[in-house]
Amino acid sequence: MPDYTIPTSADIRLEADGKRIAVVQNYEIHAKSNCIAIGEFGSNSAVAVVHGPMQYSITLSRVYATDEAISDNIRFYELENFSLVISKPDRSIVFTGCQWTELSESAKIGSTILEDVTLIAAVREEYLL
Repeated sequence: MPDYTIPTSADIRLEADGKRIAVVQNYEIHAKSNCIAIGEFGSNSAVAVVHGPMQYSITLSRVYATDEAISDNIRFYELENFSLVISKPDRSIVFTGCQWTELSESAKIGSTILEDVTLIAAVREEYLL
């Protein structure tokens, strides 16, 4: 029987300049391609469909800043061009060129600040392990 590991929130992380700045408990990814129908001169029907660039909209919830990010005084509101890394047992999925579109915080007395984030990623790459 193969030895599989179950991914945890430590396997879903945000990185900036090669440093782990946050771990993420939940994520939801929406990929959208802008398609264009190509018609033939004199015809009412499309003869082909051309795919445009992919756009990745990602919603992250229960985002926790790492101790290193807190000690380095990293402000999530000021981050640009960061990465989202999702490690799975057989591969890693890396979204790069990320930019925030929405960021919210919540906290209770004596607990860690939680952040919910919506971001857009420019590139999605997969690496087999």
